[in-house]
Amino acid sequence: MRRIASAVVLCLLVFLTPARSAEQPASATLTGFTAESTRSEREWEEKFKQIPSPDNMRESMRRLSARPHHVGSPYDKDNAEWILARFKEYGWEAQIETFDVLFPTPKTRLVELVAPTRFTAKLEEPALANDPTSNQKSEQLPTYNAYSHDGDVTAPLVFVNYGLPADYEKLDRLGISVKGAIVIAKYGNSWRGIKPKVAAEHGAIGCLIYSDPKDDGYAVDQTFPDGPMRPKDGVQRGSVMDMPLYPGDPLTPGVGAKPDTKRLKLEDSQSITKIPVLPISYADAQPLLAALGGPVAPEEWRGGLPITYHIGAGPAKVHLVVKSNWDIKKVYDVVARMPGSSAPDQWIVRGNHHDAWVNGAEDPESGQMALLEEARALGELRKQGWKPKRTIIYCAWDGEEPMLLGSTEWGEFHAEELKQHGAIYINSDGNGRGYLGASGSHSLEHLVNEVAKDVRDPEAKVSAWKRLQATTIANAKSADDRSEARTRGDLRIGALGSGSDYTVFLDHLGMATLDIGYGGEDDGGIYHSIYDDFYWYTHFSDTTFVYGRALSQTIGLAVMRFADADILPYEFSGLADTARKYSKQLQTLLKNKQDEVQEQNQQLQDGVFAAVNDPRRPQVAPKTEAVPPHINFAPLENALDALTRSADRYKKALSGAQERGVAEASMTAINERLIQAERQLTNNDGLKRRPWFKHLLYAPGWYTGYGAKTMPGIREAIEEKRYADAEAEVQRVAKALADEASWIDTTAGELEKATATQK
Repeated sequence: MRRIASAVVLCLLVFLTPARSAEQPASATLTGFTAESTRSEREWEEKFKQIPSPDNMRESMRRLSARPHHVGSPYDKDNAEWILARFKEYGWEAQIETFDVLFPTPKTRLVELVAPTRFTAKLEEPALANDPTSNQKSEQLPTYNAYSHDGDVTAPLVFVNYGLPADYEKLDRLGISVKGAIVIAKYGNSWRGIKPKVAAEHGAIGCLIYSDPKDDGYAVDQTFPDGPMRPKDGVQRGSVMDMPLYPGDPLTPGVGAKPDTKRLKLEDSQSITKIPVLPISYADAQPLLAALGGPVAPEEWRGGLPITYHIGAGPAKVHLVVKSNWDIKKVYDVVARMPGSSAPDQWIVRGNHHDAWVNGAEDPESGQMALLEEARALGELRKQGWKPKRTIIYCAWDGEEPMLLGSTEWGEFHAEELKQHGAIYINSDGNGRGYLGASGSHSLEHLVNEVAKDVRDPEAKVSAWKRLQATTIANAKSADDRSEARTRGDLRIGALGSGSDYTVFLDHLGMATLDIGYGGEDDGGIYHSIYDDFYWYTHFSDTTFVYGRALSQTIGLAVMRFADADILPYEFSGLADTARKYSKQLQTLLKNKQDEVQEQNQQLQDGVFAAVNDPRRPQVAPKTEAVPPHINFAPLENALDALTRSADRYKKALSGAQERGVAEASMTAINERLIQAERQLTNNDGLKRRPWFKHLLYAPGWYTGYGAKTMPGIREAIEEKRYADAEAEVQRVAKALADEASWIDTTAGELEKATATQK
């Protein structure tokens, strides 16, 4: 299906004729630059784009993924030291900063079917003869879920589909309880840590998670080593920490985990699962699922295994044992600096992690190799005379896989410095073959669009922007979305939830943030397995490393523009437009809830009326639900009106400043204000239930994990029928947007004043 979609996109590239140019004119003035500084910037950028080398990236990946390098392993530290040496070789000031974090590793794992027949799961991925690094068994972490609660439980088995709240609602309607049971859930449709969390909330005492071949196996494409997808014995490792509560070290929430930091007791940590959980392969899952009785699973629950999917409970009974070593381990963050020439106290931060669950060629070294080539290219430019105005900080994070350990601890430890100096954080993780993907702060949406027009897609032979536009049109879900992709000034970027190292910067510190990568054309069924290695990547992903080069060019240009701009290239019209879209979505969500409850109540009443008139049916009083109340969105709409006006004013003020210039002293003050703009969208009290998350526009969902919830305080309160909370959250979000509008308006006024003095 992905290959078919790709063909559609390439056809669109031939026939697409949007109303505006799809390429960036070489003479166009860059946002935040004057015409004169644009010419200089473009000259340096052209030199930069020629430097990143696919051959260098190939060798970096080969070296970094040569051995397993999870947190606490010898090769993890060795890789950190190798990366440090590269930064220094490229001319950067670099050091390793360490943190001491809780990282459990398994010592006992057991899954066995004890009734009605007996079967013991292998819980092991076999080495393959043609995959040379898959046989490093003594160095590989076993298949497990980090931060699972220890436990030894035996109970009936229940199949819960993807293990999400809606699935348990379906089970309730079927009269099936998971209380006292072990559940088995499919990977997918939400982050893995949500599955044991919801299971425990419904009374389950254990959880198994497996990759169904319908989603992640032979139903998608050929399986590895003949193709890219997960083989029958492949297993997805991963953390099940309750990340929507807070990421990072479970024992030091909100505080950098240095040796002398006060730690919670293990039993007092709120982010460790409440029940034992293990991941298994679909080969191990099949006998368990085949042993289930009870109702046949709904059609939409059925996977790709050659069995009839039943729900249970029973007659299948499972014995599950999980016990871990709960050790404190060091993580090794590599941090490199290139000091700014005229505004060294304004920081541009760029990061990608270097640790992996096993060999990790795709995740994360496909991003880490691009970061290293960016660093090398920027070092080469400096040797040629380029001097960035602002300080650039490049970070190779450790401990991302267990749950963003290295980045979160570094961000918490340096929180006050980052709040004062951090202008932007740009993240990548895995990278592959395909089109550009970008999500983040919508004040950076215009920057992404400008940069994408100046990077060439290596296969489509048009700009990354043009290809992304074609992809957006091809994948549009409605005629309105297609029309918008053809005519809107900027293509939209997505919102960020969590799941990578940007989380602490955006959600906790309020730094404007981007997450960027290429992909969409390479099926990836080896995620978090021993088969995510150099052999797989060079046979089934970006085999010539040209999209690694495109990633280096894309992020490198964004870094340079933030480092070199006269006025930092934020643009707030996209923020105002997107926030208004979120508000409309919330109002539609509430209206749909009201209509749904009214319809359900009417059906109940009709059923009772029928029973009254039919003596054969029992007369039962209807259990109706209160219709969701009206919520006053007027404060939010008023704040959005103010934000739109201030964004328009700032855009005009910036245009005037670019034409006439601004004195250096005024620019410094204005840029200091711009750095703080994103912070206005945060609240020190944080979100309800999870004060670590302080951004009021973006957050990982309480029941989605990685997936973003926008205006999360309002949205989740409506979804969970906490309507009084929703009303209060409207006031909080409205105030944040009004504060943002006021901040931008004042900044626009200062820019207008500074420009007027240049006449």
